[in-house]
Amino acid sequence: MQRRDFIKAGVVGASVLPFLRHLPAHAAAGSDTLVVVTGDGINSLDLHRAGTNRPSYQITVNVYDRLVRFGVKTLEDGSLSYDSTKIVPEVAESWTYSSDRKSITFKLSPKARFWDGSPVTAEDVKWSFDRAVSLGGFAGVQMKAGSMTSPEQFVVVDAQTFRIDLPAPSKLTLPDLAVPVPFIINAKVARKHATKEDPWATEYLHKTPAGSGPFKIARWEPGQQFVYERNDAWALGPKPALRRVIVREVPSAATRRALIERGDADLYMDVPAKDSKELMEGGKVKVSGAPIDNCLHVLGLSVTHKPFDDPRVRQAVAYALPYKDILSAAAYGRGKPMFGAGAKTPATTEWPQAFPYDTDLVKARALLAEAGLAGGFETTLSFNLGLADWQEPTALLIQEALGKIGIKVTLDKIPGANWRTAALVEKRLPMHLENFGGWLNYPDYYFFWAYKHGHLFNSSNYKNEEMEKLVDETLHMEVSDPKYAPNIKRMIAIAFADVPRIPLYQPYLDAALAKNVGGYASWYHRQLDCSTITKA
Repeated sequence: MQRRDFIKAGVVGASVLPFLRHLPAHAAAGSDTLVVVTGDGINSLDLHRAGTNRPSYQITVNVYDRLVRFGVKTLEDGSLSYDSTKIVPEVAESWTYSSDRKSITFKLSPKARFWDGSPVTAEDVKWSFDRAVSLGGFAGVQMKAGSMTSPEQFVVVDAQTFRIDLPAPSKLTLPDLAVPVPFIINAKVARKHATKEDPWATEYLHKTPAGSGPFKIARWEPGQQFVYERNDAWALGPKPALRRVIVREVPSAATRRALIERGDADLYMDVPAKDSKELMEGGKVKVSGAPIDNCLHVLGLSVTHKPFDDPRVRQAVAYALPYKDILSAAAYGRGKPMFGAGAKTPATTEWPQAFPYDTDLVKARALLAEAGLAGGFETTLSFNLGLADWQEPTALLIQEALGKIGIKVTLDKIPGANWRTAALVEKRLPMHLENFGGWLNYPDYYFFWAYKHGHLFNSSNYKNEEMEKLVDETLHMEVSDPKYAPNIKRMIAIAFADVPRIPLYQPYLDAALAKNVGGYASWYHRQLDCSTITKA
């Protein structure tokens, strides 16, 4: 079928026609141009800016450099994934710890140059890190996870030497420098556009990056598309094979699938589980994916909304959920089960691990009766329309299952643009479906974000004094510390008992690729990294 016949047949909606006009007659026409389709577009070019959405994280990954980054490994099925155990140089060509491990000194590579040709200096690194800890919000908390909270910790030793001073040794500091947040900005350019009201140039950097990375932003049409162009002067690694990457926002999953199957797109990011299964069976394209490290799809129960303030009610809900049906209908087998553990105390520190709940309506009804709610109650279950591919079937199954124990559930569909505010910032949803994946692959890091009171991804408003103390004590503890494993097991045991978050399954991150596309890697941040991708 020719492209004109494909459009005439009505397979592609009218909203996609402007996109196709920007493309070659066939996406495979150029080996140095990649066409990507995604459901969610970016809303800013500055990750530090308040309100920047998750899809925008990829801008940092592709157009800015960091001191270090994670390596890449090959999985058993031949797919590529980031390697949480391997940290490799980027702007920093080497680093050393002090004898007490309370400071790290980085030597910057002389090959690191901003797009305007000026060298990346320790002053640029300091200004960028000062900005990350000073603007507040998500960036500040992420830096805090690595024990970086104050500009005084960042020291310019000389133009090519940068030091970070720490209050105590921490296993998380170096890997925390490999996540998207501590990106390095051309401070000389940014300062020219700073004002008294906006000392960190957030309005300028929101629309105009000032980086040194392997790609530049050539074009951004909000709500439609943006275009990366290769930075041919980048010298911190192998030059990317791709000269141009066009990332198009296509809201309809059906249209995204049609585009990749018909050859009018080269790469489809974050493919719904049903489509992944069917695309693998169809054989027209490749599907690359892996379980997302430190990530869970969960049912959140807000402990500040009655009757979910009672742990017996939360446990009753955990026993009522139809886990196997959810795994089948929402994950289509592309998920690792997180239910049915045999014991109520964890035997290992593995995370994520299965919780000791499975579908048992007798136990569920008994717990409700014990809580004085034998007749049930009414509540609302909210879900994100932007993630409707797994959340809507999950919500319908939960609604049906809870009805069997007398809990009448009204479904609340929230647009994706409003979800972060309602669920994570305001934390006002009594029962809700949520997903969180910790960027640093440690169980205590997951608990830091999802179980500590007031932290962004603790959407249940959960607070447990013992948990607070355990997380604070363990977060920066070395894994070899004799207290580490017992602390982790105790944290998991509390999560088992209190269940403010009921794990459903560990999801996969899948991408569909044209058969001539290679080098795609799954990343913990779940966004596109163009640097390793090739196109024959």
